[in-house]
Amino acid sequence: MLDYPALRTVATVVQTGSFERAATVLNVTPSAVSQRVKQIEERLGVVLVVRGTPCTATEKGEWLCRHMENVGMLEAELFGHLPALVDPGEPRQRVTLQIATNADSLGTWFVEAMSTFARNSSYLLNIAVDDQDHTAEWLQRGRVIAAVTSLEKPIRGCRRFALGVLRYHATATPDFVARNFPNGVTAEAIRNAPALTFSQKDRLQSTWVRQTFGRDLDYPTHWLPSPQSFVEATLSGMGWGMNPTQLTREHLASGRLVELIADTPLDVPLFWQINRFAADRLAELTREVITVAGRNLGKHRSKTDSPGL
Repeated sequence: MLDYPALRTVATVVQTGSFERAATVLNVTPSAVSQRVKQIEERLGVVLVVRGTPCTATEKGEWLCRHMENVGMLEAELFGHLPALVDPGEPRQRVTLQIATNADSLGTWFVEAMSTFARNSSYLLNIAVDDQDHTAEWLQRGRVIAAVTSLEKPIRGCRRFALGVLRYHATATPDFVARNFPNGVTAEAIRNAPALTFSQKDRLQSTWVRQTFGRDLDYPTHWLPSPQSFVEATLSGMGWGMNPTQLTREHLASGRLVELIADTPLDVPLFWQINRFAADRLAELTREVITVAGRNLGKHRSKTDSPGL
């Protein structure tokens, strides 16, 4: 038999980041929390929680947390049909859904979908941010229950839905272009003009260069891990960068920004992949994501959506 009080304790420690805060949520002492975690780890023979500030889950601990997330959804569904099962003396346990998305989606359209869903449900949300080429790894490792990803192939055990394309433009200020590309945006000039890059995982600039010039080119870059600051840095003349249409439309229309080379957008297809077990119970979440994406993203030509394997 699974020791669900102990499993819930582990999940709460990971969610709150500390044994003390978990004790407050569970209405027990910190020593009781520590004892429960230690006992379940000894029973399983694995470490589930990395003690630190904050406490985090190991890979095995992540799978346990996702299991408790699923249990929480099942319990919420059951209590909705049989409210007499709810013990009024027990602290309310609200399920926190772990979801991953890319930073540019979070900065342009994803918050609208999440806020609409949150207003109409009892779930809490924990949004993790990573590059769109890597959010699928969070889902594959069991760290999240759903993700916005550029991976078109359905992840095993997940349902996949096409969302559309997030369009990017290589932009800079007119002054930056005049200073760095006096003879046009050539391969040689790109090698010397500083770019802006979100993180080491960000391949947008290099993908645009390869798409535009037909080959890979080295170029100097500043590192700036913030979508809004990315646009502000572009507007300040700090460098050129790949910015989403939604964040640059007005700046391009006003002339504060210009495309390095006209009509050379980069389209990144995005998909919503969600754990198949949770998909039916979170159908409203998926509907909101698809609806809001449909209003904000471009059309994506792809194969028929698949329910996964």
